[in-house]
Parts: sequence; structure tokens; C-alpha cells
Amino acid sequence: MVSLPWLVADIGGTNARFGLVTERGGGPEAVAVLAGADHEGLPEAVAAYLAEHAGGVQPGAACIAIAGPVEGDRYRLTNAGWSGSVHALGIPNAELLNDFEALAASLPYLGDGDLVSLGGPDPSHGIKAVLGPGTGLGVGGLVPAAEGWIPIPGEGGHATVPILDERDHEIVRALRAEGLEHVVAEHLLSGPGLTRLHRALALVRGADVPRLSASDIVARMDDSLCAETVEVFCDMLGTFAGNVALTLGARGGVYLGGGVLPRMVERVRSSGFRRRFESAPMLNDYLSGIATNLIVAPQPALVGAAAWLNQRLSNMEYA
Repeated sequence: MVSLPWLVADIGGTNARFGLVTERGGGPEAVAVLAGADHEGLPEAVAAYLAEHAGGVQPGAACIAIAGPVEGDRYRLTNAGWSGSVHALGIPNAELLNDFEALAASLPYLGDGDLVSLGGPDPSHGIKAVLGPGTGLGVGGLVPAAEGWIPIPGEGGHATVPILDERDHEIVRALRAEGLEHVVAEHLLSGPGLTRLHRALALVRGADVPRLSASDIVARMDDSLCAETVEVFCDMLGTFAGNVALTLGARGGVYLGGGVLPRMVERVRSSGFRRRFESAPMLNDYLSGIATNLIVAPQPALVGAAAWLNQRLSNMEYA
């Protein structure tokens, strides 16, 4: 039997979040958030967490969720410089997940207080999709199975940008004129994407404005260009979410996560997100029957990593 505690982690392009699972079936405890820039790599960040926040314990297993592609024991952060093998951590039974794979695994364990409805009926049992803007744009899914749930990773954030109306096309043309030849969804639907979108709208409108951070844009809703930036962001996100729902057949619901949206919940709720989500000429009825929810739980990917690790180790021990 694999000894406790177990380490769980959610490693993003900006922050590295850690927690400990101290009992089987339990959630993460001793949660701490470390700045990625303060550490040379993942082994150093793990060592710092265990020494400074976990009393120097030696975990018997680990599930590390990574914001980037995972291939076997190897990982590479898409929006930061960390890469390597999970075996370098020196922890037995250490496994890797894509970060949105871990976020998907959390969905059955989120309560009403962890979610804000963005429209549609109550979620049903079935395939679920999760996506969301942070440092990048993540996508994942969750499939029901006999042994529980199976999370599936994806790199859908690198799909071509979801443009629908003339304003969307003008924005993409402006970015291409500045040298961004192939505009993908993540270029606009992310924290850095908000800044890029604001710049593109300024070019379209012929406005001379300073470069603003994502947090500045969201905070300046009395500024017409910032307000329009958030409006376009939510509209495009709705189209992108609808595309993901159609691709996965996500009748069990579409869930929005990431670090950007919890800071602008009411803006998303009052936006055209749901209208654009349902805007598929031949499948409006299909999409209107799918629930959309925004995740506001504080560390959901850690919850998912803990749930996945518990299921994984239980299956191994009773196989």
C-alpha cells in the first residue's frame, strides 16, 4: 500500500501551487502558492514547498499537473522555461497530468459554492469539457467510465482563433498586419491575450492608447476601449467554448476555469458569452441544452489531482 502523505501540484506559467493529501479520499491540505520565477525548475520548487510549507515530509506518491504537454514521464511548460522528467523529483509513484486534465478531474467534486452559472440547464451526467484563460488557454475533458472518471488532456488553446463577426475579423487583420501571421485562440483568450486584444482594438479604432495589463483593462470599465476589449473577449470565449462543446459532445456541461475569469465573474455573466456559445446555425438546440458554469473554487486543479491520484492508486492496489 502506498504510504501517505501524497504531494499534489498545479504548475502554471506564473505560479506553482502545492498541497498534501494526508488521508485516502481526502482533499489537499497545507496549500501554498510559490512564484515560478523564484525557482530554477520544478525539483527546486518541490523541495522548497516540502521544506518550507510541509514540515520536510517525504511523500509516498505525487500527482503533478503541468500547464503544457505531457509525454510519459516528461513535461514542458508552454509559457515558462521548466522542462524535464518527473522522476527527477525523487518521489515514488510520481505521475504527470496536463493542468486542465487535473482541472477536469475536479469537476465531480465541486459543490454549488464552487460554481457560478453562465446559462443553460443543470449539468447532466455525461462527457464534460473544461477550458479557461490564464497565462495561456487550457482545454480538457472528462469522460464517465466504469471505474470512475477519465480525464483527457488537450491543446485546444492553440486552435485557430474563433472569429465570427466583422469586428472579430478586423481585430485579426490588425494583428496580422503587425506580424502575427497565424492568430490562435490563446493569443487573445488569455491574460496576455487581453493586452493583445486591447492593442488590436486600438488599431482598429485608430486610438493612441498606452499598453495596459490584463488587470488594468478589467479594472477600467469606465474606459470605452477597455470595456469593448472585455466585451470582445467574452464573445470570442463563448464561440470557442461552443466549439469545444461540439467537438467533445460535452452534454454533461462546459466549465470555465483559469486565473482570469474569477476576477470578472459579473462581466462574463452580463456579456454575450452565452449567446455566442449557442450560435451554431445547425445545432442551436444542441448547444442550448448544455450547461455552462464558471469555476470559482480557490484551487480546483489540486482537488482534481488529489481525486485522480486516489482513483489511480486504488485501481493499482486492487487490480
